Amino acid sequence: MTKIPAYLKKGDTIGITCPAGFMTLERIAVCVKTLEQWGYKVKVGSTLFSTSENYFSGSDAERLADFQRMLDDDNINAILCGRGGYGTGRIIEEIDFKKFRKKPKWIIGFSDITILHTHIFSNYNTATLHASMAAAFADAGVKSKAIQSLKAALTGKPAKYSISSSVYNKPGEASGTLIGGNLALLAHVVGSSSDVNTKNKILFIEDTGEYLYNIDRMLYQLKRSGKLKYLAGLVVGGFTDMKDTQRPFGKNIYDIVSEIIQEYNYPVCFDFPVSHDKENYALKTGVKWNLKISGKKTVLKEI
Repeated sequence: MTKIPAYLKKGDTIGITCPAGFMTLERIAVCVKTLEQWGYKVKVGSTLFSTSENYFSGSDAERLADFQRMLDDDNINAILCGRGGYGTGRIIEEIDFKKFRKKPKWIIGFSDITILHTHIFSNYNTATLHASMAAAFADAGVKSKAIQSLKAALTGKPAKYSISSSVYNKPGEASGTLIGGNLALLAHVVGSSSDVNTKNKILFIEDTGEYLYNIDRMLYQLKRSGKLKYLAGLVVGGFTDMKDTQRPFGKNIYDIVSEIIQEYNYPVCFDFPVSHDKENYALKTGVKWNLKISGKKTVLKEI
């Protein structure tokens, strides 16, 4: 049975750290102010003060140490990642989850943070929160559905999302543990200690800035490794800022996904608001959800 970290109450502390790409301290100002208005205390990690001149928010050792401090700090009740990008995979094997296993806390983020979601669920059977990160509070706006869904998730309110149906959908209903995240990271972890068993799970995927042929390649990686065959259901989120080659690939994202999973009978929904865009609804990973797809609407609810 999946371990569920304690939900937050007013007065609890949220730590903010950057285990991957660099971001400025100024970029989290709206986030910090909002979290404090929600009644939480905020502790900012050293990676937000990084003087790094390259892509990362500090060296591997610095990013690891900052994340580890927050993971081990009993006074920090949840860890919100400042941003994704790339870099968490460089330190994942060095993170010590000994204290976390005894007293888990919510790990929050998406994109490159997908590797934390899969690693923690696969190795420690613990729920995490795939949701907007610190910069999104300014970019999406604190009143946006994405940020408000994060607020609700932190307090333990069960989520229920209803969206209009897509003509590409495969109707049906399924229940199962929800796992997933960024497609590039899901393909990247195959065969590693962060790999995830997808059998009888509801898988969700999203990505950004990729060439269409690369999306096709990554989905075939999941298919060839058996990750798509025995799903309970598939949730296809946003694929933003897709790129094409000079000689066109010849298919859009809907065609690519539909073709690859056409032989499977599980329900599939497209255009779910989980993405690198402003619509990025909070999803608790590692817990049970119900997916119901009809001709009129798709409903994904926590059960």
